[in-house]
Amino acid sequence: MELILLQKVVNLGNLGDKVNVKPGYGRNFLVPQGKAVPATAANVAEFEAKRAEYEAKAKEALTGAEGRKARLEGASVTIYANASTEGKLYGSVGPREIADALTKAGTPVEKSEVVLGEGAFRHIGEYEVLLHLHADVETPVKVLIEPEAA
Repeated sequence: MELILLQKVVNLGNLGDKVNVKPGYGRNFLVPQGKAVPATAANVAEFEAKRAEYEAKAKEALTGAEGRKARLEGASVTIYANASTEGKLYGSVGPREIADALTKAGTPVEKSEVVLGEGAFRHIGEYEVLLHLHADVETPVKVLIEPEAA
């Protein structure tokens, strides 16, 4: 399936690239998310007519992500969770809890932007979490998980 990318997609291509992808990936993810359109003659002509608009939108998104990265650099958040005396959590701390804690701390973060490489945290301690703010912008954040006071 041949598509025209309307924004940068990691490991696929940049704005305006014509790419060949498997039909399911294009039909079920790229097109519904607004990241690409089918590469028909009409869509190619429409894209070329609106290329400057798409590039301006992409530059604005990148600038916004850079600004958020500057606010998040060196940030640290503490999450209190119910834990046993050995330090094992009753449950886990995942992307939703981390995003909520960062949002409460004053910097809005979406759950989908939190990248946990090895899954949710199940022990108390200090962890480094990667926030994927844009296709080109990532920043680490410290997450401290402490037991709740009895």
